[in-house]
Amino acid sequence: MSDAPLVTIGLPVYNSERYLRQSLDSLLAQTYSDFVLIVNDNASTDGTPRICEEYAAADPRVRYFRNATNIGNPRNFNRVFELTTTRYLKWSTADDFWEPTFLERAVEVMERDPTVALCYPKTFIVDAEGGNRRPVEDNLHLIQPDPAERFLGVISNIGLAHQHLGLIRMASLRQTHLLGVHVASDVNLLAELALYGKFHELPERLFFRRFHKTSGSWKRDDPDHQAKHYHGTVKRDAKMTRWRGHTAFLSAVSASPLSRRSKMRLYRHLLRRMVWDRRDLLGELTYRLGTW
Repeated sequence: MSDAPLVTIGLPVYNSERYLRQSLDSLLAQTYSDFVLIVNDNASTDGTPRICEEYAAADPRVRYFRNATNIGNPRNFNRVFELTTTRYLKWSTADDFWEPTFLERAVEVMERDPTVALCYPKTFIVDAEGGNRRPVEDNLHLIQPDPAERFLGVISNIGLAHQHLGLIRMASLRQTHLLGVHVASDVNLLAELALYGKFHELPERLFFRRFHKTSGSWKRDDPDHQAKHYHGTVKRDAKMTRWRGHTAFLSAVSASPLSRRSKMRLYRHLLRRMVWDRRDLLGELTYRLGTW
């Protein structure tokens, strides 16, 4: 391994003992092996710390950190970003796993084309035991030269949001607002990232996304489940999520280096989306006014 790796694999974890070993093993078995693996533990109360310490002791690429309190999943992802000093970051999750060639294929793409901000593979959805593989199509191979077209491509085509677990160019990621603490903030991040570079989808299915009862993607309509996942022990109003999502899109466009003409085009599209979503937005506003 070189003295200055190009890649950081960032793994935010919380009470992940059931699946953590499989996830870590799949990452450490990558054919492209010149990386740092940062594990940031969100104050786990199960056997997660022991597993992390075991892997850190066995492999010098693994660096283990631990938060004093549970700061919620998005903030823990952002904390991993803060700890990253390499050219590329590959966020990962403690319950998903990867084919060994992903990093090798992704680094090749990113090093060849500096206009690519994100390289991700095609995906299988698996169950809690890692079986029952089902292919999904992400449709986010966004190589248009126009950033506005890529932005619209994300918000128009995205289904399951996991593409940010691919390999990301840190120079592009630094220009975004990172992950917010509202539901679906990963969609906001992906749309904003598309303003700063292209998305390259690898044609091979190299990612296995696991759906299970404790994952953040489970029970999207359950406010208590989502609040626990997004906020941890940090007390914050989990309502107004629709408003936060829409305003995050608007903020991303406002902060971007797009021309005035391109910004106006995107503003018009985003305002139309707010009109389409007006019932939910009005419902959130009515709830908020009723609690004052």
